[in-house]
Amino acid sequence: MTTVSITRNALTRGALAALSGLLAGFASLAVAELVSAAVRPEASPVTAVGGAAIDRTPAGVKDWAIRNFGEDDKLVLQLGIVVTLALFALGVGLLALRHRRAGSAAVLFFGVVGTAAAVGRPDSTGLVDGLPSLLGAVVGAVLLYVLIGRLTRPHRTTGGEREQEIEQADEPEHEAGWDRRGFVIAATAAAAASTGAGVVGRALNGRSSQNAVASREAVTLPKPASPAQPIPAGAQLRVRGVSPFTTPNDSFYRVDTALVVPKVDADSWRLRVHGKGVRRDLELTYQDLLQRPLIEREITLCCVSNEVGGPYIGHARWIGARLADLLKEAGVKPPSRGGEADQIIARSVDGMTLGTPVEDVMDGRDAMLAVGMNGEPLPFVNGFPVRMLVPGLYGYVSACKWIEDIELTTFDGYDAYWVKRDWAREAPIKTQSRIDTPKPFGRPEAGTVMVAGVAWAQHRGIEKVEIRVDDGPWRPAQLAEQGTVDTWRQWSYPWKATPGGHTLTVRATDRTGELQTEERTKTVPDGASGWHSVVVTVD
Repeated sequence: MTTVSITRNALTRGALAALSGLLAGFASLAVAELVSAAVRPEASPVTAVGGAAIDRTPAGVKDWAIRNFGEDDKLVLQLGIVVTLALFALGVGLLALRHRRAGSAAVLFFGVVGTAAAVGRPDSTGLVDGLPSLLGAVVGAVLLYVLIGRLTRPHRTTGGEREQEIEQADEPEHEAGWDRRGFVIAATAAAAASTGAGVVGRALNGRSSQNAVASREAVTLPKPASPAQPIPAGAQLRVRGVSPFTTPNDSFYRVDTALVVPKVDADSWRLRVHGKGVRRDLELTYQDLLQRPLIEREITLCCVSNEVGGPYIGHARWIGARLADLLKEAGVKPPSRGGEADQIIARSVDGMTLGTPVEDVMDGRDAMLAVGMNGEPLPFVNGFPVRMLVPGLYGYVSACKWIEDIELTTFDGYDAYWVKRDWAREAPIKTQSRIDTPKPFGRPEAGTVMVAGVAWAQHRGIEKVEIRVDDGPWRPAQLAEQGTVDTWRQWSYPWKATPGGHTLTVRATDRTGELQTEERTKTVPDGASGWHSVVVTVD
């Protein structure tokens, strides 16, 4: 055999070894997907490892991801995990070509990592959550061992075949020293079986959510005992480019840590109320909640990750049960009236915990356990079957989606998820404003240009909005009608635009007289602050 033939043979075997690693990784994930259908979809390795990665990511990095990738941050993370797994699999395949057992052991090691991630998740149901990763890794390790075996030893031959093989060994195109036919058969069978397992697993996992979908479709929201006031006719400006007063459900922002949106069956959903200062533990079903006197309110929500001028704010008409009434039934008193607990820990079905001041929930504002949004049951992505809302507080301390547990405790006794990651314990929404039109770097024509946007200071209301052009004086904007103190408010300003580059800046004053601060701060630890500006060039 010539040197060229030897080199070509080595390169071919190396490429096939890398392919073997990919097939082993694919088989591991496919089998894990199939097994997770018997356990629960959240136990699959990609979801478990991705969730663990989110839990361990520093707050600043998470904030950077939201700022740069927006609501696609989870997709980017999942793609990153898949690419990392693919590179790992390629490397393991090449390792196995030289050290067969070590390569298989590396696959098993990754299975251990996936198992630890699944079992260590806040919503873990126990050791059983580790089965998908563990069994998938075992199958992948065995498959890699078998495939590499076909590349490291020749197939057995009869005497006549051996003479023919010896003759072919001198031919440049002959790949000697490994079982080509056996490898092709094993690799093809593994790929087909893995694909089948993955497809079946995905289908079964999809079927597990059908009950949840059916339960949502069967919901008819009752008429609220306390309906919302009609939105004032003048609340929505007729200015092109300004955000709609009511945000459509499919356009409402989403910021959470769930890689897989929980799909909870309303028929099996339960909510438990317990903890410090609770005189009587409560457990409610979804129907129990619907049968309570419901309130309907216009409430604007805002995420603490919203940068100055950012998009993570939206408005909807919500319907739900008043949370303060529920707590009173359980015997809870606010701290101002001698209550033992000063913090509510709301737990989601995915293990998320949010901490909310008891005083804020029971001070008369329309805090609720929401079941409806803009006239329909909550969408799954927005928390179906039930989510918590507290007007005037950032979402990370008030708006628990997919809620299933309310525990009364103290701020000194328990740190919720985000507090453990350097966010503030308490976070009232700051007075903010935003320019919606013209857009940054826009090129409006000279003449009257309508500058417009929104301002918000939930639970306080907006009193005044002002606009400044370049370094000129502040001018009052025209305010649309205010819905309630819990809603944002639109504003507009007819600007006599002159040719050239200009900087437009906005600031707001709430109804307590507090002026929006100019000081620019980041979102961590309790929300961004500063004035929003846009730069435009007038033609």
